[in-house]
Amino acid sequence: MRVALVEPRETDAADLGGRVGRAEALAAVRGECDWLDCPAPGALADRVGVVAPDGTVRVRTALAVAARSRGLAAPQDDEVRRLRARLDDLDAERVDTAPLRERVAETGADVDRLRERVARLQGRVRALREGDGDPSDAETELSRALADLTERETTGVAARQALDHARDRRRDHRDAREERRRLDDRLANLERAARRHLVERVAPEFRAAVTSLDGTDAHDDAFDAPPVTTALALYRVGDPDAPVVLDCERFADARAAADWLGTPVLRL
Repeated sequence: MRVALVEPRETDAADLGGRVGRAEALAAVRGECDWLDCPAPGALADRVGVVAPDGTVRVRTALAVAARSRGLAAPQDDEVRRLRARLDDLDAERVDTAPLRERVAETGADVDRLRERVARLQGRVRALREGDGDPSDAETELSRALADLTERETTGVAARQALDHARDRRRDHRDAREERRRLDDRLANLERAARRHLVERVAPEFRAAVTSLDGTDAHDDAFDAPPVTTALALYRVGDPDAPVVLDCERFADARAAADWLGTPVLRL
């Protein structure tokens, strides 16, 4: 990494001597300040954050991330990817059929009204013809009414087809929702199994790192170590990509921390 707080220099161990605070150091690691040039943080750095006494981290989850940061994989990974792809395909929008039902009802009422009008006009035309009257005007009106009826019947057919299609889509959505629930459960189980597998792969290294820091008898369980010890052990096991930000007094200087961690360090 390249540090330029005072003068530019290449180093993997920088003691910042209180010149910047925790927030600015994290911003610099993320590439938001021009005094630091370094690789972007990976998933492990995002998960663990600053090494500090007030840090909090879900140890087993972070340890699985540490394992993946080194390129380790779990036997469940292929199935997890397949299920995630299937879940993406199931993201169908909810279908609201209410407007379409209203449209069908409206066109149906219009058709009924127009049929009644056509029947009345047909009776009028017939009466005029039988009574030797002039049916011309009535026939013209009947012709317009028949055209209106045909148009509304066509609209009604289209509205019913649209409603049927929407109901099919709603059933598909309901089926997809049930499948999503089932796949979500399956995915969660697979992800837990993958996490257990990864943790088991690197747990001995993690315990060794905790022991190296705090001694063999310091903790009943390495997974219950204090925040600073836990964070340091996680970084030692994994590959954080970006420099590790230290806001603690565990090491004499940044050089000692970088040597133990095997990765670049910024010490506040």
